[in-house]
Amino acid sequence: MSESLLNVERYPLIIKPDTHRVLFRPFHLGNERMVLIVNRLLTLTEEEVEQELAQVFQEFRHRHQAVEAYLDRRAKEILSFFNLPKELSPLHQLLVGAYFTHEYALEAAALFNPSIVWHPDQTNLPEGCRRFIISLRATGEGHISSIVFRSGFVDQNCGIWLDGHSRYVTPPNSYTEAHLTLDVFKKKIHELGLDDGFASSIASRLPEEVSYSDVYPVVKEDPNYPSHRVAGDGILALMKANYEVHYSDDRALSERILFPYSPNEMNGMEDARFVEFMEDDGSKVYYATYTAYNGRVIFPQLLETRDFMDFRVKTMAGDVVKNKGMALFPRKINGKYVMLGRQDGENIYLMETDNLYFWETSQLLLAPKYPWEFVQLGNCGSPIETPEGWLVLSHGVGAMRKYCIGVFLLDLDNPQKVLARLPYPILTPEGEEREGYVPNVVYTCGAVIHADRLLIPYAMSDYSTGFATIAMEDLMEALRKEIALGKNAEVAEFQEK
Repeated sequence: MSESLLNVERYPLIIKPDTHRVLFRPFHLGNERMVLIVNRLLTLTEEEVEQELAQVFQEFRHRHQAVEAYLDRRAKEILSFFNLPKELSPLHQLLVGAYFTHEYALEAAALFNPSIVWHPDQTNLPEGCRRFIISLRATGEGHISSIVFRSGFVDQNCGIWLDGHSRYVTPPNSYTEAHLTLDVFKKKIHELGLDDGFASSIASRLPEEVSYSDVYPVVKEDPNYPSHRVAGDGILALMKANYEVHYSDDRALSERILFPYSPNEMNGMEDARFVEFMEDDGSKVYYATYTAYNGRVIFPQLLETRDFMDFRVKTMAGDVVKNKGMALFPRKINGKYVMLGRQDGENIYLMETDNLYFWETSQLLLAPKYPWEFVQLGNCGSPIETPEGWLVLSHGVGAMRKYCIGVFLLDLDNPQKVLARLPYPILTPEGEEREGYVPNVVYTCGAVIHADRLLIPYAMSDYSTGFATIAMEDLMEALRKEIALGKNAEVAEFQEK
């Protein structure tokens, strides 16, 4: 059976890609052409520079914020490679920056795979309303994916209201280095296959907390680096993958973007699964797993933020940190961090650890069982805590590579125990939802509960994003019926083998 037996309310509200939203990006042409272009620009008189720059401003100033600041920064990057006979005027420098900058339409191809969390600011709202943040995977030219945000609120009747999004997208105020413990550094080096004598020698000269600035001189100044360049460059790429992003609060949420920064994610930051996590002291922090892609290999990464202005990006390590679709539980269980994963690309696994960045073991939780999920099974975001268990949305792939969304229930104290699993999906692609970049797909990276309804933002065929809700009582009653029928005996038996 591949049709839902539950009453699903779909909303007319749809988030579609906006091709007007463009981002400044460096325009790379190679060193030889860079020299030729700069030399040509040096032949211009100041009057010619003013004329050319005036045209640039006329065409592009209304499309971006802080145009001069970006072009000035870009010019300094380019001119740092030159030993000019005299300093260029400020306008001349801006024009140099313009020739090595281009616009990137970050969501021209798609805006999809949403996750949703409650906004850290819940002030000044009518009774019964809650403000939310949605993360979205924006895909543009070259199929490069980035992470963008929208906000809104849901009212007492589960009506959804989206805030207007800005026409502008602005790069972060700054990027800074993040730190890794030496243990995580060593483990990651091992996983990348770089743990030869050269890497061990590098590690032996590092402090207990390491950053890119710590590692770079040790690698580059090592006399063996030229003969171990692959290992050395791999070590530096690892450290580049750990960084922090900073925005000021004068930038609207919809203007902020997490665009690929490290070498490991140059071809995309995919499918962020945000979760509001409760710390041991009762404080809250937002984590998100995402998939970094360099064009050849994927790397599971972890994002951390408390305010959606400052973000920390770190690599995870361990034997089971592999493949896509990891989703963190919203609190520790029995003193341990718990995560869902899909290590083999087909089944859902449960992972536990004492260290958020170390994941060494996993066990099989669910395998494909019903025709609508025969191809593969995976999670659709972090589990949601309910009085009756951890509610988990899943995705299944069936005939004709059709993606549907299903649901199962885990024990609160022992999430290794599957309490119930619906034999049919709760959401399947219908009508216009079937048409898009990748047809016949509905998919989500997270959901929330409000006003006794499960609110699911979901991607429609890898192009746009819609919304649906299901009454929680109907959903839980369907799961209770599965428990009463003993439908999960087979799952429990399979787990014990």
